[in-house]
Amino acid sequence: MTSVCLYFQVHQPNRLKWFFPGIDKVKMDYFNDRFNEEVFRKVAKKCYWPATKTIFHLLKRHEGKFKVTYSLSGIFLDQCEKYDPELIDLFRKLLDTGCVEFLDETYYHSLVSLFEDKKEFVEQIKIHREAMESIFGYRPTSFRNTELIYSNEIASTVDGLGYKSILMEGIESVLGWRSPNYVYRAKKGDIRVLARNYPLSDDIAFRFSANWWNEYPLTADKWAKWARASGGDIVNIFMDYETFGEHQWEESGIFWFLKALPDMVLNEKMRFATVTENSKKYGPKDIIDVPDDRPVSWADLERDTSAWLGNDMQRRCFEEGMLLGNYVKLTGDARMLEAWRNLLTSDNIYYICTKWLGDGDVHSYFSHHSSPFDAGVNYAAILSDFKGHIFEKLKKSPGGPLP
Repeated sequence: MTSVCLYFQVHQPNRLKWFFPGIDKVKMDYFNDRFNEEVFRKVAKKCYWPATKTIFHLLKRHEGKFKVTYSLSGIFLDQCEKYDPELIDLFRKLLDTGCVEFLDETYYHSLVSLFEDKKEFVEQIKIHREAMESIFGYRPTSFRNTELIYSNEIASTVDGLGYKSILMEGIESVLGWRSPNYVYRAKKGDIRVLARNYPLSDDIAFRFSANWWNEYPLTADKWAKWARASGGDIVNIFMDYETFGEHQWEESGIFWFLKALPDMVLNEKMRFATVTENSKKYGPKDIIDVPDDRPVSWADLERDTSAWLGNDMQRRCFEEGMLLGNYVKLTGDARMLEAWRNLLTSDNIYYICTKWLGDGDVHSYFSHHSSPFDAGVNYAAILSDFKGHIFEKLKKSPGGPLP
């Protein structure tokens, strides 16, 4: 029986304020807390509360036949605790049903898996693991990297931390003739790889309310028939949780679609299962090989890392941020370390993307900056100021300003 795996990524970044060098000499006040709270409350009202309540009622109604997998970024959990602690209680209720799995990821939803040295990558995974245990009393057994960024070395690192499975974009450049509807094994280690069925995922996440689409309107029974016809052992449907109510507004009918989906899938003689359940149930069909110099992701048409490293501004900002890490850690200042890790959040580099057409529209939709050039100038200004704070701190240390 084919298993449908519904996975939702839940994340809100700490957005940067417009920063003028020289104004803030002490606080390192880079994050727009007022705007972050405003966005969080808006999305919570439109998506997090109605979608999670809907999922909870579906889980209770179907008594073990409906299952869902989530990944909650550490930054999202931080904002929940600051702005809406009861939302965490609602996610606890989901977990208590026994039909929900939580995954681990990098706590700061960062690009540290692309660092040559994987120590910070491992550290941010461990911070997320500790948060899941502290908040939910739950230890995840599977992993989802930021934006599904995947390579052989990333999979090997995650395997070394004891995870059973890892998610990946089911792109043809990696799979070739193979279907995403099977479990695979990473080239290095024994960790299982679950590939996203991006056509069926994007039918919901991106095309649901597109009235230009020749399949519009999309109904749950139509989609379930497509899923059944796609064949294989599993159908991995991975998407942003904000699809429900934020990206696809309530008026589009997206919540009616969600409410009808379990029945339609079950009527097609398919079942629901979590990521780890599928990785255990089905043996690997083949080996996945993604060279370390060509990682893949679920972003943009290219589905590589060009959403973050596609232009000189992005690469320079990424490299500057990466190189500051050793100096930040030498300060021994926990507040500086926290600020550095929040600056590394992938969204900050994503906003600097200069792509055009459809991909450009998506980047602009998510960005609070007027242009990618403003985003780049702002990020560079913040890094420059932050660098000054770091070296001022190191000057006062017994060892002097340099390592």
